[in-house]
Amino acid sequence: MGKRKPTSTNSLNREKLIDFCGMVYAVDILGGRWKLLILYKLEGRTLRFGELKKHLPNITDRMLTLHLQELEKNGLVGRTVHADVPPRVEYHLSPSARQLAPIWKQLEGWGQTHREVMEKRAEYLIETAGVQPIEK
Repeated sequence: MGKRKPTSTNSLNREKLIDFCGMVYAVDILGGRWKLLILYKLEGRTLRFGELKKHLPNITDRMLTLHLQELEKNGLVGRTVHADVPPRVEYHLSPSARQLAPIWKQLEGWGQTHREVMEKRAEYLIETAGVQPIEK
């Protein structure tokens, strides 16, 4: 993403915490709104930039470019440039990223279940107490 000053609190905390444990390291690499979703959409296929963008509603070109660069730098996405005119660039998961597939599938299942629980909770609150849920 953007460059941080090396002396910023954010940078100093990152440097101290990155070696704390594997979870902190993983969250640092995979954190953000789009990274896991990008990896998820690349599972089992190779996509060009435009194709990938179609699978990610509302992501900007800049945000997709920045995240793809970070994921490539961190060894999670491979990038193949074909010497065509116009140039053709394709993205695919690295072997390391493919190891994450069971985790994001489990997250997807958890997310669906949790959403249903929260929807039922909201319905219950409306029925029993007349409480309206907070809109997003």
